[in-house]
Amino acid sequence: MTTISEGIPVASAAGQVAGLTLEEKASLTSGASFWRTTPVERAGIPAIMVTDGPHGLRKQAGDGDHLGIGNSVPATCFPPAVGLGSSWDVDLIGRVGEALGAETAIEDVAVLLGPGVNIKRSPLCGRNFEYLSEDPIVSGVLGAAYVHAVQSQGVGTSLKHFAANNQEHDRMRASSDVDPRPLREIYLRGFERVVKDAQPWTVMCSYNRINGVYASEDPWLLTDVLRGEWGFEGLVVSDWGAVNDRVKGLPAGLDLEMPSSNGRTDAQLVAAVEDGSLDETALDLAAGRVIDLVRKAQAGAGKVSGPLDVDAHHALAREAAARSIVLLKNDGALLPLAKDARLAVVGAFAETPRFQGAGSSLINPTRVDTALEEIRALSAAEVAYAAGFRLTPETSDAETTALREEAVAAASDADTVLLFLGLPPVWSRRGTTARTSICPSSSSRCSTPCSR
Repeated sequence: MTTISEGIPVASAAGQVAGLTLEEKASLTSGASFWRTTPVERAGIPAIMVTDGPHGLRKQAGDGDHLGIGNSVPATCFPPAVGLGSSWDVDLIGRVGEALGAETAIEDVAVLLGPGVNIKRSPLCGRNFEYLSEDPIVSGVLGAAYVHAVQSQGVGTSLKHFAANNQEHDRMRASSDVDPRPLREIYLRGFERVVKDAQPWTVMCSYNRINGVYASEDPWLLTDVLRGEWGFEGLVVSDWGAVNDRVKGLPAGLDLEMPSSNGRTDAQLVAAVEDGSLDETALDLAAGRVIDLVRKAQAGAGKVSGPLDVDAHHALAREAAARSIVLLKNDGALLPLAKDARLAVVGAFAETPRFQGAGSSLINPTRVDTALEEIRALSAAEVAYAAGFRLTPETSDAETTALREEAVAAASDADTVLLFLGLPPVWSRRGTTARTSICPSSSSRCSTPCSR
């Protein structure tokens, strides 16, 4: 017998698995809904909730989605990994991780789905904003600090997307073909560092194939390397809809399919055990890992209680954003700006900031500060402003010309012009190109681009 933190004696995970029916074991290894695992109430195994991160909690009310369409509870929006990675500040990321873990715990969420440590190989990857670096050492060191800090608050993390997830086009079927040495030294090295140093509760496998084999059914990746070589002790969960063949995936090392398949793939596992094509011990092992994850969540529950200190977390987010800024060159000692300088602020992002990527990690922020307001508050002189461009693509040629002329006029009368430029949200989100998509209601693959 073992004991969880509340002092309630429970049987070992293996003992609990032994007392389950074949159907119950299969049900444990897939979600009950979009964000919750499947409970087995008869055996005292509750459901737990996981939800998107990595730079803020995206807990959705009601039915969920994975592309940020539905509303989510307000949470602090910290700089995404592309910003935090630029800080090279392990202590800062630790403090941000503790805050993220606290917010996750307060909302009764068991696992925050992050960090992302894939290598930034191509600017076309719609998830680059979620990934820490193009360098595996930086990704590994900072990713480990993130995991340690979040999990210190009694909730889990999900190291993702394992592995070589570096493009959006046809990402549900594409194969990342990599020779053994660069695969080890570049694409897997960050994952290895985080697993060995921090033991995340879960690792999330990616959509793509690696050298022709789907990540979700690759025993070399999920078992030989992850568990055998690196000593991973937790649970492997699929990216949402990343399961190609569940009967192949489970014995390869995939423990939990998300989201729910509405029982369809559970039935496939049961049938495979009954006809002898799947060894039931593989199902027992996966179900036991799910129970272990539930236990960790139960043990961590109540470690952090609310209410959320919104002001303190917002101040930390501002500090993190400031420390993530990269100054390439200070020509002519231009900075810091004089308080009485005549300034022109140009760019719509000064008024409507782009502070996070779009899609599955879209946070509903508790508070947003705008650069234009902050600059005007600090300046002793009048600050001119011109949008310069519209944030939506539906702009006529005449309107575009008028916006540019307004920006030129504002800049002409200023000592210094502050430009706020960037890309629209559609350029920084998952699955922005025509691609193979996933239908969350059926978890079936198709070849038609999906509006979701």
